Amino acid sequence: MTRTTEETLSAPPVAHLPVIVVGAGQAGLSTSYLLKQQGIDHLVLEKNRVGHSWANERWDSFCLVTPNRQCNLPGYSYGREFGGTDPHGFMLKDDIVKFVRNYAEFVDPPLRESVAVRSVHPLDGGGYTVATSDGSYTADYVVIAISGYHTPIIPRAGQGLPDGITQIQSLDYRNPQDLPEGEILVVGSGQSGCQIAEDLMLAGRKVHLAVGDAPRAPRMYRGRDATDWLEEMGHYDMPIDEHPSSEKVRQNENHYLTGRDGGREIDLRDFALRGMKLYGMLAGIEDGVVRFQPDLTHHLDAADATYLRIRGTIDAYIEREGIDAPEAAPYTPCWSPEEEPSELDLAASNISTVIWCTGFRMDFGFIEAPVFDDRGYPSHERGVASADGLYFLGLPWLYTWGSGRFAGVARDAAHVVDHIAVSLQSELSRSAVA
Repeated sequence: MTRTTEETLSAPPVAHLPVIVVGAGQAGLSTSYLLKQQGIDHLVLEKNRVGHSWANERWDSFCLVTPNRQCNLPGYSYGREFGGTDPHGFMLKDDIVKFVRNYAEFVDPPLRESVAVRSVHPLDGGGYTVATSDGSYTADYVVIAISGYHTPIIPRAGQGLPDGITQIQSLDYRNPQDLPEGEILVVGSGQSGCQIAEDLMLAGRKVHLAVGDAPRAPRMYRGRDATDWLEEMGHYDMPIDEHPSSEKVRQNENHYLTGRDGGREIDLRDFALRGMKLYGMLAGIEDGVVRFQPDLTHHLDAADATYLRIRGTIDAYIEREGIDAPEAAPYTPCWSPEEEPSELDLAASNISTVIWCTGFRMDFGFIEAPVFDDRGYPSHERGVASADGLYFLGLPWLYTWGSGRFAGVARDAAHVVDHIAVSLQSELSRSAVA
């Protein structure tokens, strides 16, 4: 791989390139592979090292929730090129890091690591200036491939925590042993919150969980992983403009389930039976007492409703297609709260740590093109931004469900690179005529 760092290269070797790709995760590397296939000169800029977020912003027991067989990047599949032998399993963190870094070696991109992009500024005559921590470039096209999870969201209520309480974000959590003795409050029940709460519970820690509005999904159902059924049904190929919720689906929480120990469902009611204390959404913190909204029952019921709707969709498909599949036992809630817990005294409950699993917000503030709505989301059509020469990849539901995952980034990257190639060819044709 052609790599350089700030320490070994003090100034950019090239002032202008046709394409600059910002980010060397799976989206940026996929883009580089396809640009190389088209013979388009480019440079990939990565502020850390390839695989950094997987290696340094995930807990030790982290694993994928989608099966390994869906990990297919341009020119590189889990089974063939990577040599994976468990297509229906779920890669652990170290294997994910290896997968991404091996792909980088396979692609051999023109890559500069440890170079942060400070700004992307449109030029009057077309193209962009890309200012970095180690000099500036100009480019005709810029591809932003840095996902959509940038800044952790910490509720304002967190400011009311007593000084003696340790508080960390989900991306800083590693394992139960690293936390102080005492009980733990996890705030948020999306994928990270549920999986971290389970990790702590399995280690014997006493856990309190403030439950949010994330839905849940089945794991194994009617003899197959639910993702197998949904893929066969075409769910993962559905473009966002055909989704019943349209662009609003981008604001939805991810369904919670886990790939741990071969994969299983997560049922918070079961967690409660096993000793975890469940509460409604966080309402505030004052004088060492955490207050909760009286909505625990509502959120548990809503999560179950989504779970049952997915099962029903699969049932209907099986019946419609005449598929011979084993019957499933009906779902019966195993626990329900007798009352809505309204508060938690941190000192009386020996709470030593609060883990914020309350999501992330996008931060594209370094991009100075007028392409963002009031939420900071870029205006684009399948990754092609409303500003000429600017592209986005790796965002959840950029085009399909898989756009922000290993499963769908290849298709999106191919569309973007084809668009760049056509634009470049048009420019060459116009220049030849002139």
